[in-house]
Amino acid sequence: MRWDLNAESLLKLTPSLHDLNFLTLQSITKNRSYWCVTMRKALVLLCGSVLMLAQFCIAGTAENEDSGRTKRDARTLRVTTILQEPYTMEKNSALEGYCIDLMKELSKKLDFKYTIHLVKDGFYGRQDEQGNWNGMIGEVVRSEADLAMASLTITAMREKAVELTKPFMQTGIGIILRKDIVSSESHFFEFLNPFSKETWIGILIAYLMTSVCLFIVARLSPCEWSEPQTEGNRFTLLHSFWYAAGALTLQGPGPQPKALSVRVISVIWWLFTVVLLASYIASFSSMRNSDSTKLSIETFEDLAKQDVIEYGTIRDSSTFSFFKNSNHPTYRMIYEHMQRRHSLVSSVEEGIRKAQGGSFAFIGESMSLDLAVARYCSLTRVPEVIGMRGYAVATALGSPLVKNLSVAILQLTESGELEYLREKWWATTCVSKEGGSSGPLNPHCLGGIFFILAGGLALGVLLALVELAVQSKTSAEEQKKSCCSVFSEELSCRFRNSSSKKDQDVPEKSKA
Repeated sequence: MRWDLNAESLLKLTPSLHDLNFLTLQSITKNRSYWCVTMRKALVLLCGSVLMLAQFCIAGTAENEDSGRTKRDARTLRVTTILQEPYTMEKNSALEGYCIDLMKELSKKLDFKYTIHLVKDGFYGRQDEQGNWNGMIGEVVRSEADLAMASLTITAMREKAVELTKPFMQTGIGIILRKDIVSSESHFFEFLNPFSKETWIGILIAYLMTSVCLFIVARLSPCEWSEPQTEGNRFTLLHSFWYAAGALTLQGPGPQPKALSVRVISVIWWLFTVVLLASYIASFSSMRNSDSTKLSIETFEDLAKQDVIEYGTIRDSSTFSFFKNSNHPTYRMIYEHMQRRHSLVSSVEEGIRKAQGGSFAFIGESMSLDLAVARYCSLTRVPEVIGMRGYAVATALGSPLVKNLSVAILQLTESGELEYLREKWWATTCVSKEGGSSGPLNPHCLGGIFFILAGGLALGVLLALVELAVQSKTSAEEQKKSCCSVFSEELSCRFRNSSSKKDQDVPEKSKA
């Protein structure tokens, strides 16, 4: 039997993807037998089953892909790093340092696990003539590591090879050299340099205490002020300050003291003044003579214009490339000098060691130089810093991790966590052992004279009280009163508020 089917009828037989129920034929040729209809229904059922199976397979494949992607995102990240103090250091077969702590903070914020290993060839990452990368950058490019965490400088070449996050630390190019071959910066109040700030404060306190003690002892002592009811006291508070200041400048403003107690304080203050002035003059002269034999290096231009101190940087480093590729006249002069004198070094440690030896200035990244200054008191860093750049974390090109890592780094910066880590790992362990003659004098250097002055002041006050007690005892015997009552009356008479007024009234009455 022949089926009378046209194209329109076949299209109507195709089941819909949105309706998986059995499709019914909308038009069936008249005078068709029952078994033909049954065959057509079986054909429709078969087509619907095939389409249902296809949709189920597609959905299953998508679910498997999502599950695999989730597993890949949740895998443990491989991190490569390099040994450099204080970023990454080995201690008891474990790693510690600034970068290790930073990696812990990032893993907490982004909730991922990681394993960390040292780079195999010991390099940061440099491209050869064939375009291949070595070091940590090479491991990230070859998918041997997912992240590179170290003091990795952001450069244009590295940006082309890998993805770099926002910088977690800013650095530049600086200079370190020994303190004793470079003069300190001159300023307007350089005459204060012979003494430290603490010493000047101690001198001011000593001056105030001596002046007050002169005022008190001059009122207590009956030998200095025998008739407080009828005569004025020559050592007023203002005159006591003037007398102490005059002695400090080796002058002798009158009137001179008569009582033993006041003279004891005056002599001790004169001794203190002589020792103080001698120490100041000697320290100031030593500083000026020392600075006259030192170089003044505060900028890279100062370094380039002198030929007494040798200088250099690390061979084939980013700092070396900066000077090599620069068109700045001063930087070109520095590059040509290093090439001509062969003053390049192989590592940061070698550069620091040569700088400690003297007559050598090491040029390097400022953060590494700051660490050297914090560890070694004999070194100092020149104020100028050039070529500012940043350290960043490296990931593979197109990695979705770079965005999240950058946001986490910014959050750590805003919360002050990165500043805390810097203070932690750059804390100075420098203990100065050079009490150089050209340095400012600290209080412990003049501690003996301060101690003698304190003893002299106490002795003067004690002598004044003894003098007053002796006179009170004599007056008590004459007036047949208690010694304590007479002593109290004497104290009250000498320190009561109206005494100054009476002192002024008595001369006026005598004149009348």
